Amino acid sequence: MIKVFFFARIRELIGVKSINILEKHENISSLILALSQKGVFWKIALNSNTLLVAVNHTLVSLNHPLNSGDEVAFFPPVTGG
Repeated sequence: MIKVFFFARIRELIGVKSINILEKHENISSLILALSQKGVFWKIALNSNTLLVAVNHTLVSLNHPLNSGDEVAFFPPVTGG
């Protein structure tokens, strides 16, 4: 199982704080593709052009492999002011 967390605008768009994924996914890209099929808001929220992803509290690329027990966090780019 992989635990997936959503933050900020992503959470607002899909209306979900976190989910458990039972299916095996080779990497982050595969996971994003599967989640994007949940609906149009999921697809918009998980647009990989602007998405930051962490696995087990470390920023990773979209080709990062996934393993059972991983925690994945999706969040938009951080800005300050």
